[in-house]
Amino acid sequence: MGSLPSTPPPPLSPENPAAVDRIYAHFCPRDPAAGLSNWLESHDPSDDTWRRTGPIPGIPENHVLKGSAMVSIGSSLYIIGGRLCRKGPYISGADDSIEVDVAVRPDVLRHDTVTGEWSACAPLLVPRFDFACMACDGKIYVAGGQCVLSSARGTSAAEVYDPTDDTWDPLPPMNTLRYKCVGVTWQGRFHVVGGFAERESLAGDRWPSPVDRSSAEVFDARRGEWDLVPGMWQLDVPPNQIVAVEGRLFSSGDCLNTWKGHIEAYDGKLNIWNIVERSHLHDPSSLVVGGDMGGGPAVQRLYLTMAPIGTQLYFLAGYRMPGDEFRSVSVVHTFDTASGTGEAWRSSEPMEVDEMKELCSHCCVVQLS
Repeated sequence: MGSLPSTPPPPLSPENPAAVDRIYAHFCPRDPAAGLSNWLESHDPSDDTWRRTGPIPGIPENHVLKGSAMVSIGSSLYIIGGRLCRKGPYISGADDSIEVDVAVRPDVLRHDTVTGEWSACAPLLVPRFDFACMACDGKIYVAGGQCVLSSARGTSAAEVYDPTDDTWDPLPPMNTLRYKCVGVTWQGRFHVVGGFAERESLAGDRWPSPVDRSSAEVFDARRGEWDLVPGMWQLDVPPNQIVAVEGRLFSSGDCLNTWKGHIEAYDGKLNIWNIVERSHLHDPSSLVVGGDMGGGPAVQRLYLTMAPIGTQLYFLAGYRMPGDEFRSVSVVHTFDTASGTGEAWRSSEPMEVDEMKELCSHCCVVQLS
């Protein structure tokens, strides 16, 4: 196993022509004693290397940022919103340290992945976390999420960011109030899928709506309106991630179980999700180092997030190594969505890391050419 370089990824150049797509992920330490705040890591699929980009600016000492969204436009990476948490002591044998929510942030940061520079952008009109976010036609759309820490209530508010003039503009509200919803761009439109949903009457009364939890709302920019798609997610539990690959939507789990043993693809004509052939896998850790990463059933998955490049689905995963609660590895599992009879799954060499880390938002792909 190799160690993780702490230098930023090299920019594109004639000497580095293969670096076209990189996958970025946003982490924080599980143990506050590590003395680290939030940081970025990038994976280069062309040579299967990991690199760390220094700390994310603007986060106070002993605090971490969670529930934010990460999205890219060109070579720029944006970290949007989120909830600021103060980390307490780490208890030996526990999965996480103690956390105290401090504030909901409207902040928007831009990271130039070529120069490595950070800059502050115009803040959100509505501070939020656990919301849907995605780039579409050169703009960034956000919708839903939670705006306050005192109650588990979603919002119907939506807005759009134009990077050319650094402005956020409000959009019409969605038909429902949603949080832990998932954003994806499909067929040229911004989709907000699933989430914990409520309806609100004119009198201000709210009531949970299981039917709306399994629905999606689609924003049509030409008409400036939201369309409701009943049953697009089909489950009462919100999705974990939905990504688009060559016109098809894929999912591998929900917010309670990030991996449910296979990948599913969405059939828009029938409005159903079908299991993708050759995608069955009890646990992705079985792909690594003889099938058990050297420790059999003691291996514990810490996080799993996926990103699409070409016909491939890249799953960035972290595992706790057996016999050492402070030792973990990072692995990239790859699934080929293209039809064929060859091997569908592959895995990279595990990269050992020095600290236990926690995924703070789903990864995204930055296209550098």
